[in-house]
Amino acid sequence: MNPLHKPTITFGIIILNGEPFIPYNLRAIYPFAHEIVIVEGAYWASKAVATPDGHSLDSTLETLYRFKKEEDPRGIIKIITKDGFWEGLTEQCQAWAKEATGDYIWAIDIDEFYRPEDMQKVIDLLTNKPSITMVSLKLIQFCFGFDYVIYSGRDYFKHGIMECRRIFKNGPGYSYVQHEPPTVINEQGVDLKNIEYVDNKKTARLGIYIYHYTALFKMQLENKAKAYSLRGWKNKSEFAMDFVKNWVNLYDPFHLGWEYKYFTWIEKFKGTHPPEISRLKNDLLSGKIIMEQRENTDVETLITSKQYRRKKTMYKLYEKVRVPLTEMSNEIRKTFFTIRALLAKKVKKIIKYERI
Repeated sequence: MNPLHKPTITFGIIILNGEPFIPYNLRAIYPFAHEIVIVEGAYWASKAVATPDGHSLDSTLETLYRFKKEEDPRGIIKIITKDGFWEGLTEQCQAWAKEATGDYIWAIDIDEFYRPEDMQKVIDLLTNKPSITMVSLKLIQFCFGFDYVIYSGRDYFKHGIMECRRIFKNGPGYSYVQHEPPTVINEQGVDLKNIEYVDNKKTARLGIYIYHYTALFKMQLENKAKAYSLRGWKNKSEFAMDFVKNWVNLYDPFHLGWEYKYFTWIEKFKGTHPPEISRLKNDLLSGKIIMEQRENTDVETLITSKQYRRKKTMYKLYEKVRVPLTEMSNEIRKTFFTIRALLAKKVKKIIKYERI
């Protein structure tokens, strides 16, 4: 790939119960896509929110096939599905990654959106520096509705709320080896993160974010909470179920979202939504799309109150101090165990030598 070559992008999506986001998401990424590969269906931990033969409970499959028929003039959308349950999220990701023919693969959740200008920034970045092997991005997480975002103590970690690995170089012999965290290796078995990695601090400085509409509708939260319960993640499962109740009744505004180890807080969104999200908002308002939405008078009253603002300031300060100290402690602990392992190995060699 020469420096002037505009890289081609394969978008990969795994999806289960993706309504109402599907057509809006696909329209958003279509202009930037070399191809879009979609894997529909459930794996064993999602069986509580799937049909007995492992498919979406809503109209996801019908919507996907209709979009391909009516809005895919280039024939670049491929839908992969099967009767029965997938072994896991990794197998689902591998299914679409194996089909990818683009210079890069870009993993995307169906409720994740980007502004068009930000997607172009990513493509320009890859065009100008084709040696890049992996790109991460930061999330803006929406909760209750389109006007509110949630933050947590994890935002003060070195790489923010999550190191959202989304974009990977693609080529012969490359392999998607795991989903959590997303990891791709090249033909020599080297993790692409260890070659030429653009982290989410850099992409944030460029103004590139994932707009994650993760908690707009009650059904979204209920489906995720049920899936967590089957994974056996006791703490996260209980917290997820509590999040659903909290989302409805707002009785603990400092413990929202999927992070049960950190304080959270709500901010009013002051930016601009991606165009397709504005289109979804209009369709909801007009009644073209019917989804149960939350009445957010209580949210607005809460975040404008002096008491909430004082507490929010206190918790933000607490997490701003605590989280970096925790991260530093974890690094020290990691270094300690690494040194201890090296010393143990050296001692074993000395003992072996003396016996000889």
